[in-house]
Amino acid sequence: MTIIRLSIVIAAPPERVFDLARSIDFHSVSLAHTGEEAVGGRTSGLIDLGESVTWRARHFGVRQHLTSRISAFDRPRYFQDTMVRGAFAWMVHDHFFDAAPDGGTVLRDEFRFAAPLGILGRIAERLVLRRYMTHFLLTRNAVLKRTAESDEWRQFLEGDAAASGAPQG
Repeated sequence: MTIIRLSIVIAAPPERVFDLARSIDFHSVSLAHTGEEAVGGRTSGLIDLGESVTWRARHFGVRQHLTSRISAFDRPRYFQDTMVRGAFAWMVHDHFFDAAPDGGTVLRDEFRFAAPLGILGRIAERLVLRRYMTHFLLTRNAVLKRTAESDEWRQFLEGDAAASGAPQG
């Protein structure tokens, strides 16, 4: 098992950062370099508790599918997605959104996973997967920060906020 813990300070309110982090449309744009595309379950808008999404993307030159479900949800403080089907033996991603004293948000990720194939998988985790997944998460968080701190967030959230009645701050 591998655990990756990251944090980033974002100069935007927790509600905005939380909703961007669960936006299917934002996820696709933030990871365009992998060709991330939602192809099953919830394929656009804001994913909620109990909903699942199947992603198709290219990693290590191979087209892969991963289905995850939102298994815990406490807006705007926390949500968890858990792999239902995919390349890992198992995977759980916890997202924490703490209010920063200056009105911003401290986004913390705890990403836990295990590779399949026993000892070979554990070797792959140490040699390749930890670094790859850390870069994947850091890239996504940098785009999340840039988007939340600019007016770009509006293209992903304003229609969903109006539909759900959720304040966007």
